[in-house]
Amino acid sequence: MTKTLLASVATLALCAGAASAQDLKFTPGEDARFNWASYDALKSVDLKGQTITVLGPWLGPDKILVESVIAYFEAATGADVQYSGSDSFEQQIVIDAEAGSPPDVAVFPQPGLAADLAKKGHLRPLAGDTAAWLAENYAAGQSWADLGTYPGKDGTPALYAFPFKADVKSLVWYVPENFADAGYEVPQTMEELKALTEQIAADGSTPWCIGLGSGGATGWPATDWVEDMMLRINTPADYDAWVKNDLKFDDPKVLAAIDEFGWFARNDKFVAGGAGAVASTDFRDSPKGLFTSPPQCYMHRQASFIPSFFPEGTVVGQDADFFYFPSYAGKDLGQPVLGAGTMFAVLSDNPAAQEFINFLKTPIAHEVWMAQSGFLTPYKGVNTDAYGDPTLRKMGDILLDATSFRFDGSDLMPGAIGAGVFWTGMVDYAGGKSAAEVGAAIQKTWDTLK
Repeated sequence: MTKTLLASVATLALCAGAASAQDLKFTPGEDARFNWASYDALKSVDLKGQTITVLGPWLGPDKILVESVIAYFEAATGADVQYSGSDSFEQQIVIDAEAGSPPDVAVFPQPGLAADLAKKGHLRPLAGDTAAWLAENYAAGQSWADLGTYPGKDGTPALYAFPFKADVKSLVWYVPENFADAGYEVPQTMEELKALTEQIAADGSTPWCIGLGSGGATGWPATDWVEDMMLRINTPADYDAWVKNDLKFDDPKVLAAIDEFGWFARNDKFVAGGAGAVASTDFRDSPKGLFTSPPQCYMHRQASFIPSFFPEGTVVGQDADFFYFPSYAGKDLGQPVLGAGTMFAVLSDNPAAQEFINFLKTPIAHEVWMAQSGFLTPYKGVNTDAYGDPTLRKMGDILLDATSFRFDGSDLMPGAIGAGVFWTGMVDYAGGKSAAEVGAAIQKTWDTLK
């Protein structure tokens, strides 16, 4: 093959790999919702001829969505970003890292796994003042900076992971028509939520639908309840200590959070089917009681994904809606939000990988995904009008109003706890065991772990 032909093939390959302006989902400069200045500023970063490999958990439609965002980085900088999705990401990233052939960037659904790889020396600290940037530019920014900060191989903490794409769990779902017919108003505080619960029961109706059933994962919906309650009666520092087992499961602060869940779930008058039905009701079936006539319940606490299990044709914002699972007005703990999300980390010395992380600090990187589906951000610098539907925008507002954010606690605990005895312990609690018995049993298991 001649040198001329080789050069032509290389040029074609580069053009095929990197995005052009024609590939972009939204044409630069044409939609006022987007911060095009942040896109234009990227053009000062020249990465032509450079390749960045990214491994993440997204496949199918989600892969198309993340690639639609990456395309703007490619078009502006000339880089070729090669994204690969894997449904066994957690196993694959460990294998690749330990084999010495990791991607330049990895997208972690669980901070705990990123922390493990940082401790083993497989992650690179993020460049520049990224920790300070997060603290300044994200709502509850220090929470997000802390979420990506881990000890490295030498034990020195550093920011290793950039949070991008969040999920919200602190939500209560309801049917506006049912509230209007009964004369109920959306509660603004936990005190008001408890008063509403008692009022609905006094009116002869049932306030809540709660179901813990989930096959082999039965019990997990209750762990979300307890995590939310931990944040509403204890400090964020207490929560952090709890997920690390510095605050023990049998500590009075934790037992009180379990009993806060029990206030709702262990009262026959408060739950559809009675307290005895909580553990046996499948979480996917549980919200259906909102939509019966007359309603079997008026409220359902669950994360942002639950509309997938609403009756077909339900329109969120009309047929169903949600409100923030409120905090106590009398406890001065702000507005905590429980959720989850993904973290972008660098695993190589490729300088272009750090530039890709810098791209995630731009409004355009967030707004392109916001305008489509399945994306929430705590970034204060975005235009919330960019959200593709009002439901996402309302959830995004909850993130922006948060005073603290904490990741799903059970996901941060060892698997034997967070995906084991915490689940089964909450089933036992729903069945009548005391918080003290359940907390002691969970702690006993944790004490056996090395």
